[in-house]
Order: sequence, then C-alpha cells, then structure tokens
Amino acid sequence: MILESAEIKVTPENFQAFEQAINLAVETVLTQAQGFIKFQLHRGIEKADTYMFHIYWENLEDHTVGFRESELFVKWREIIGPYFAATPEINHWEIS
Repeated sequence: MILESAEIKVTPENFQAFEQAINLAVETVLTQAQGFIKFQLHRGIEKADTYMFHIYWENLEDHTVGFRESELFVKWREIIGPYFAATPEINHWEIS
C-alpha cells in the first residue's frame, strides 16, 4: 500500500467552497479510480491556509499512471483545482 500526501494552499475566503469541492471530487471521481483505498482531509493549525490530504492506493502506479494519466484526473482537477492558491506539493510514502 502507498500513501499519497498533498499539501495545498487555499485562500481563507475559499475554505468552505474547497471543502465542499473536495468532498464532491472524492465521491464522484476518486472512488472510481482503480487501486483507490481511502481518503483523509486535514486543515492546518500552524499553517492555517494549508490543507493536507492523504490518499491510500494499492500501489504507486495506481496513482501515477492509472489515475494521473486518466480522464478521472482531469475531472478531479476541474473540481478542486480552482481553489489552489499555489501548486500542490505531492509526495508518496511506503506503508510498512
């Protein structure tokens, strides 16, 4: 299993809209992706303008190839991308 972590800056006036958009994107897009396991969203305390989300995948390729190179990713970014104040920082982690 692989953990994808994404750090996303969102302007304060967009917090509520972003949270609604990401919930919609998870429900309508992400759950259709092959290898998707689980999604978690966290809002920063020290970095109040930053969200962190975790997506658990069966393997790295399910995210980097299966999802990122699919029409699902285009839909995902159409829903949540307008709320980004900066380019997200994405990392992958092995789960042991």
